[in-house]
Amino acid sequence: MLRGKNILVGVTGSIAAYKSAILIRSLIKKGAKVKVIMTSSATDFISRLTLSTLSKNPVNLDFFNSNSGEWTSHVELGLWADLYMIAPATANSIANFAHGICDNLLAAVYLSARCPVFIAPAMDLDMYRHKATTDNIATLKGFGNKIIDAGHGELASGLVGEGRMAEPEQIVQIIDEFLKADQPLKGKNALVTAGPTYEAIDPVRFIGNHSSGKMGYAIAEELAEKGAKVKLVSGPSQQTTQHPNISKHAVNTADEMYMESQRSFNATDIIVLAAAVADYKPIAKVPEKIKKQEKSLPTGQAGITLEMTKTVDIAATLGKEKKGGQFIVGFALETENELANAKEKITKKNFDLIVLNSLKDKGAGFGHDTNKITIIDNEGALKKFDLKSKKEVARDIVNEIIDRTNV
Repeated sequence: MLRGKNILVGVTGSIAAYKSAILIRSLIKKGAKVKVIMTSSATDFISRLTLSTLSKNPVNLDFFNSNSGEWTSHVELGLWADLYMIAPATANSIANFAHGICDNLLAAVYLSARCPVFIAPAMDLDMYRHKATTDNIATLKGFGNKIIDAGHGELASGLVGEGRMAEPEQIVQIIDEFLKADQPLKGKNALVTAGPTYEAIDPVRFIGNHSSGKMGYAIAEELAEKGAKVKLVSGPSQQTTQHPNISKHAVNTADEMYMESQRSFNATDIIVLAAAVADYKPIAKVPEKIKKQEKSLPTGQAGITLEMTKTVDIAATLGKEKKGGQFIVGFALETENELANAKEKITKKNFDLIVLNSLKDKGAGFGHDTNKITIIDNEGALKKFDLKSKKEVARDIVNEIIDRTNV
């Protein structure tokens, strides 16, 4: 479950910081992508170089890097992470988290993180038992944070009792089990179409669009993260996926996308049609490259005329084939009369939900890493969302599917 996950590891100033090296190495060996944030006092116990080498990423320490002149965005780090693991967490850091004190980068990321947060306390026996600490831990649990209780044993002070940070192997196991439990779509089959289609004019030229495939790939990844077995039918795209739950099938044309999608349609529970399929294609592909013509048109410009025909309407065709238990989500990218056009499409194509985005919204649509959507159901109810990263948008869409399919 850790393969491909973005795990942020926070390290605070405790003698137990040496365990963070073992933890990071274990996460990397499990296939996770790891970034590290340290407090300045943590560097007194273990070097940045050690954790940077193990994590294969630069260690984040300050808001501003005076050497490179770059600003470290706590917001971007929080959005990058699928899970934030703070280990070791000192009494001081726990107190800061509980009371919203934001005096370092690690705490700033804690306050802005939208992912699950795990905290592994490490401190001396009396500090761990003190009412201030127990109250702070209770507060963090109330925030929804996951506390990995300290273990019993010999402490740095020489005392014996609770306060030892949990062993890295135990922490990895707890994270893995948590991720396994968060899979409501396990046992479900999903089909996602993504990217553009290219309709050939001649061996060199084609008719296409500006779709990058980012939204469709993000949805496929999120469905897979939630346990679904995903068939991703992708038009030409630079996007990649390594998720073991995703089977990618590359196509070029609308006909190829339809045939590949239809092949497994009857065995699919969830269908998300995120591809930007060309509406028209040339009636016939010219076998040789079309040469520039000098013959003038009535306008005085040289040119050619292409005879076009409609491509297969994948969404409408699959919508007609929908049977009980299947859930179909379509997309509408509009430039005018957005809501009216989207509501017409959801009925005409037999969707359960339609995701509307407008090219008029800054940062939405083709090519961007962000999107701004409105989700409309087949009864006309709509839910609007703010501009977000496409990863977050995918999470919103998949959560809506989960809520409406009662899985």
